[in-house]
Amino acid sequence: MFGWGQIQLSDIGKVSMCKRIKKAETASTGDVPFYKIGTFGKEADAFISRKKFEEYRKKYSYPKEGDILISAAGTIGRTVVYNGEDAYYQDSNIVWIDNDESIVLNRYLYYCYQLQPWIASTGGTIARLYNDNISKAKIMVPSIKHQKQIIEILDRFDTLCNDLSAGLPAEIEARQKQYEYYRDKLLSFKELPK
Repeated sequence: MFGWGQIQLSDIGKVSMCKRIKKAETASTGDVPFYKIGTFGKEADAFISRKKFEEYRKKYSYPKEGDILISAAGTIGRTVVYNGEDAYYQDSNIVWIDNDESIVLNRYLYYCYQLQPWIASTGGTIARLYNDNISKAKIMVPSIKHQKQIIEILDRFDTLCNDLSAGLPAEIEARQKQYEYYRDKLLSFKELPK
């Protein structure tokens, strides 16, 4: 793609989800964490068997490492980057675009999703993000080269804002320089003429 263009998310891949897991197939302890909408992005409180996980992962949709998972209910639009660890996700409540990154890089998508480009349906008892809402959402997409530049800048800001080990020292250094500047200005006295 050359330059900037507006595309629908359906142009980069289909909305996908894991196969439905019934409550009876889960347990409070076990082999593979099962994330429901209430535990998405947090710690799992349910698990499925290794056998069920392997079977479903091979036969049905399953995210690739780096795919951006989206909550479609509850806290609509919350995103989590799938890190490749064994885990299973509640169907229709946690979805992702099956993106091959030839048009849009997953990390760029992650930042676009922060703008929540979709419109949630509010006609039912609770607001919900349906697959169609996601598919029809539009985002601005530059070339892959420009996406990488944008990602690099936003990643740096994200690190400064959210990583205490990186952000706090940088902030302390900036405040130290500010302090020294004002200290020097306030304590610099000129001798008055006689």
